[in-house]
Formats: sequence, structure tokens, C-alpha cells
Amino acid sequence: MSIEVKDISKNYGSQKALDAVSFSVNKGEIVGFLGPNGAGKSTLMKILTTYLNADEGIALVNGNDVATQQKAVQKSVGYLPEHNPLYLDLYVKEYLAFNADVYKVDKSRIDEVIQLTGLTPESHKKISQLSKGYRQRVGLAAALLHDPEVLILDEPTTGLDPNQLIEIRELIKNVGKNKTVFLSTHIMQEVEAICDRVIIINHGKIITDRKLGSLNTDSKGQIIEVEFDLRVEEQLLQLIPHLASYKNVHDFTWELTFKTDKDMRPALFDFAHDNGLKTLQLTHKNKNLETLFREVTKKEE
Repeated sequence: MSIEVKDISKNYGSQKALDAVSFSVNKGEIVGFLGPNGAGKSTLMKILTTYLNADEGIALVNGNDVATQQKAVQKSVGYLPEHNPLYLDLYVKEYLAFNADVYKVDKSRIDEVIQLTGLTPESHKKISQLSKGYRQRVGLAAALLHDPEVLILDEPTTGLDPNQLIEIRELIKNVGKNKTVFLSTHIMQEVEAICDRVIIINHGKIITDRKLGSLNTDSKGQIIEVEFDLRVEEQLLQLIPHLASYKNVHDFTWELTFKTDKDMRPALFDFAHDNGLKTLQLTHKNKNLETLFREVTKKEE
């Protein structure tokens, strides 16, 4: 187990930031950690990286207790905080050399992480001369310098333009092939593109913990909205395989629910063709991460 959190609580005065939070992350997983502002995400990440102490509970990273084995935790974790702290007057290689001294790693590792994070074209510049995207790469390079087993990333793509976002997303995904990644973000598409699993926190409590693949196999089934060019009788619709229920949305538009993991859109095209119909519109309406997030966080308000 790479990360194990058991009944972690943290208070700031009378405010309870974390309330008996428990979960675990297996080695090699990429897990998205979501929640509204003030939900407790950054607080938990700071506890996992030994920057903060919990008031109650136990947290282990690679089997090391964050409260009593801080040095061992720090050696096995790469951390990119939300506000990426960099020495802007240093050159890229100079900054990474400073970090290499802190972690007591060989200087040859610097060129390795520069290449890994795509910093080579900008590695001769001062950090102050870099774009936001390349500054994030410097932060990731520093986090990877000591070859940690676990990466903890707090809002790694905040403030990036669409091109920079895609580049950093691909970088994280590539790095995650060999490491456990625990990342916080507000960008739902980022989690859907990168992560295997999502944990949602609100008011300091875990309210959802599920595999992303399960969103498409929800108990409600596969929902497809289809618009035909002509009216269709209900008796005819009932001939479609795996059809569990149907609802007429408007005129020639139907919402069809199927009990199968198989994509039923090709079957609907065949159904239309065989019955002299045309499909004017065909849309999957299954729950995505954004709708799940809205549902579960609203319930907790």
C-alpha cells in the first residue's frame, strides 16, 4: 500500500478541516482528489508530506508514519504544492542542483529529470524568464529529482493555457506509469484523462471513492438519447435488444436505457435502417465526473 489514511482529523481553532478521513491508495494507482474550495484537500496533502501534523488518526506513506518517520516519508515522496515555490533568480540547472544537494542525489540525475519533464529547450534560462507551464515543469522536475515512489501534486495545472495543460497532463500520465500519483485539481477533464480513481471530499469528509470506469457502468444502465426522423411506436422500440426502459422526451426523440456494457449505438443505427428510419441525433447521457461531483457535493450542503 503506497498511501494509507486512517481516521485523520485536523482542526484550525473551532473549524474542523478534516473529520475522521480514511482511504488507501495502492502502488501504481493514479488517484484524483477532488472537492470544493475549503473542503480539506490541501490540508490532507500537507499532512501526507509532513508539512502539517494531524490532530488525530494515522497516515502512512510507503509504510512510514508521517508523524514519527518524517525523514523516511520525505525521501519517498515528491511534492508539488499548489503555489509552486521557486527561486526565480536561479537558473533552471542551478535550482535543480540546489535540490540535488538537499536530497543528496548524484548531479547526473539533473539532466535525467530535465529530459523527462521536457525542460531541455529552456534549461539554460533563469526561472524568472520561464512561462507558467515551464515553471510547473521545473517544480515537477524538483519533485522527481530523488526518484520518489509517490508523487503528491496539489493543483499542478492551475493557471496554464490549454496547450500547457495538455503537456503537463501527458507528463503526469507518463510519470504515473512507474509511480503512485495522488493529485488534487478542480479540472474534471484532467481527472478523467489521467486518473484510475477519484476520491471526493467535502466539509472535511470523504463522500465518494470510486473507480472512474464505474461511471459508465452505473446501476442505472446505459442511457442513450436518440432522435428519429419519424414517429416510432412503443411496440417497435421494445424489439431493440437489452432495452430496459424508454421515455418519450419530445416528438420523435426518445431516452432509452439499456442493461448492458456493450455500446448500443450501432444497434440503434441498425434498428433505424431495418425499419425505414433515420437517426437525426444520437447521444450518450451517462453520468460523467462533473455531474457526479455536483450531485454528491450538493447533497452535503
